[in-house]
Amino acid sequence: MKKLPVALLALCVAAFGVPFLTQGRSQQTTQGDTKPELMDIKGTVRADNAKITFVADQGGKTWEVINPETLKNHVDQHIQVNASVDPEKGQIHVISVIVL
Repeated sequence: MKKLPVALLALCVAAFGVPFLTQGRSQQTTQGDTKPELMDIKGTVRADNAKITFVADQGGKTWEVINPETLKNHVDQHIQVNASVDPEKGQIHVISVIVL
């Protein structure tokens, strides 16, 4: 009869204790994973049919815009964006826009 409460206690500790213990641990990143860098970039917004891209002044690099709705009102304008940049994928996620 005493085995039932002990088994129930062990089950509760296993069910609730393990997630609690692993909660504080950070996930290790692999060498291929890089965190996008936050940058200010000046350039011009271009639209090719429905696709919006951003062409940087410095170097002339064309970036794919992950959230194009932020730039749709700025097509053919010279602007500065604050964006998370993923150079490996050639993508930016625009945080803010300043019209120059």
